[in-house]
Amino acid sequence: MRNIVDLLAFLLRLSRDIRFSRAIIVCIAVAGVISGFASTGMIALVTTVLTRQNEPAQLLAGLFVLLCIALPLFSFLSQMLLIDLTQKALLRFRLILARRILAAPMRHLEQVGPHRLLAALTNDISVIIDSLMVVPTLIVHMAVLVSCLVYLGLLSWVVLLQIVGFIVIGAITYQLPVLRALGHFTRARQRLDDLTRHVRALTEGAKELKMRQSRRRAFLGEIENAAREVQKQSRAGSMIFAVAGSWGQGLFFVVLGLLVFVLPRFQTIEAKTLLGFTVILFQMMVPLEMLMNALPNLGRGSVSVHNLEKLGFSLQSEAREQEAPADIRPESRWDRLELVGVTHEYRGENKDESFVLGPIDIAFTPGELVFLIGGNGSGKTTLAKLILGLYAPESGDIRFDGRVIDDTNRAVYREQFSAVFADFFVFEKLLGLDAAALDDHAREYLRQLRLEQKVSVQDGVLSTIDLSQGQRKRLALLTAYLEDSPIYLFDEWAADQDPLFREIFYLEILPELKARGKTVFVISHDDHYYHVADRILKLEHGRIEADLTASQFLETRPPVGGIRRTAG
Repeated sequence: MRNIVDLLAFLLRLSRDIRFSRAIIVCIAVAGVISGFASTGMIALVTTVLTRQNEPAQLLAGLFVLLCIALPLFSFLSQMLLIDLTQKALLRFRLILARRILAAPMRHLEQVGPHRLLAALTNDISVIIDSLMVVPTLIVHMAVLVSCLVYLGLLSWVVLLQIVGFIVIGAITYQLPVLRALGHFTRARQRLDDLTRHVRALTEGAKELKMRQSRRRAFLGEIENAAREVQKQSRAGSMIFAVAGSWGQGLFFVVLGLLVFVLPRFQTIEAKTLLGFTVILFQMMVPLEMLMNALPNLGRGSVSVHNLEKLGFSLQSEAREQEAPADIRPESRWDRLELVGVTHEYRGENKDESFVLGPIDIAFTPGELVFLIGGNGSGKTTLAKLILGLYAPESGDIRFDGRVIDDTNRAVYREQFSAVFADFFVFEKLLGLDAAALDDHAREYLRQLRLEQKVSVQDGVLSTIDLSQGQRKRLALLTAYLEDSPIYLFDEWAADQDPLFREIFYLEILPELKARGKTVFVISHDDHYYHVADRILKLEHGRIEADLTASQFLETRPPVGGIRRTAG
């Protein structure tokens, strides 16, 4: 019962904004109750015919026809309305969860992990759908149970109280193993996050796994352990439900035996009452069996509801930023971007371990070409995400033309940037780009990026993204070109390019962007091209170690092979 209540409460919360949802829910309840009472009325009518020979035959026949029409009609109406409401509510929930994910701070999403988000968006929603699909039928059967009890009360409330007493005892003994089974389902759902992480590694790391047999064996051991744990917990929960279901069936026959063999020895029960109770108890057996068979799915659905709400609530609680207006456009002119006392801290799994970036005090102006350099773990990418507005400073301010960037304007601030990240993603469609002659501009850039023989574009859709890593990175650059933002950031963009295109990037693409008045940040280890930059920021251990012009930086570098390197 608790699982059904959880699912219905979840459905009610999701359907608040659906038109006429309250009226639909009332209709569902009414139709389900009418269907249940019609089913019980059918049994009561048959019992009356068998025990009362003087009832008008035409009246009973008319009632029988009426019930034959009402029973399937209201059962179908209840299921149709609930299925329609459920599908609309689940569609709304998918969109809500997607919006919360996109609205949550980047750092929080990184902490949650893509495997948890993927498991929630795929497994949990599917489980909830499967669970909710049986709810309409269960509502009808629960209405049957209630109407059966009402009818039994009309026959003899004394006998009913005695029967209900046994039922309550049976329900309590049934509920104890059910709670234990739900614990197993909860642990199975928790282990599913681990299994999803391994499946993601299987698809993304297939090349690395194929390279070495020992790695494959170790990985298969890991994924087998995770899958076995999910199977173990799911099997244990299902087995407990099966045992509880068998125990419930046994209790039902015990109650029937008490009614037929025990109670008549201690009190007088009329034959028609005894027959009515016996027939109705058998009528109750079908909905009880349906309920017990559905409980495992309902249990999994309840666990998924709690998991999704927990994830959704955490994302919602972290989603502090205001949305940017739909018609937002990057500012064509700006004067100054400043970081004033900005710090950001990474906390590792060990609470005693952390990495602190900053405090950073620095300013940038339009048209600068800035290289961010430093060793691995020096803080380059973290600084870049702070500049882009993907991370919020833990202390200090980011100021854009004198305006402090905070939760009220950070989304608007990010519109000033285009970026190609080291772990970039390429969309098949040129999303969010609706400029005139978009296809023509895209084809022009495809030629400049030497991709016109590999990729075509039609109505903003790329013909393929199934390319090499370096070529897909050029497609990511294509999108950045078309966005035509005032500020660009490239994180190790040239790392996957051949020597020829690496040279094109540093000696043609970057100078061209600078000539167009763009400010460009480049995270790079290509020291052969440092002379292209206007400024070089060197980070070490989260601090800016040097902020120099390219010529100044190259002058200060130690000689290599006895020859000092100079700009140009």
